[in-house]
Amino acid sequence: MDRVDLDLATIVQHEIEDYADGDWWKASAYAVCDTTRHVYAVLVVPDHPRKFQAGIVVMARVVNDHVVIDHDTTDRPFVDALVEAGIPREKIICLYAGEPVRL
Repeated sequence: MDRVDLDLATIVQHEIEDYADGDWWKASAYAVCDTTRHVYAVLVVPDHPRKFQAGIVVMARVVNDHVVIDHDTTDRPFVDALVEAGIPREKIICLYAGEPVRL
């Protein structure tokens, strides 16, 4: 198993939890954190009556010493939150935007 940078994992988890605590219009948001596999996501569940299905709006993983953002459909990019939290941009890979894996 690859060594994971636990400082990165802690920052990613904190930022995911922060996104889940945000203001979600007519929906509830939940942080989903698999701290063993270092996978973090925000799941949004619309209020009743539901016009839309529940779904993941942000998903990121820590792989070795990089953060891989697999999915981001928010209006405030998760990559910006991670950079603001102190993670160097060169340590972040935005797969959802087509950035190549460079681990």
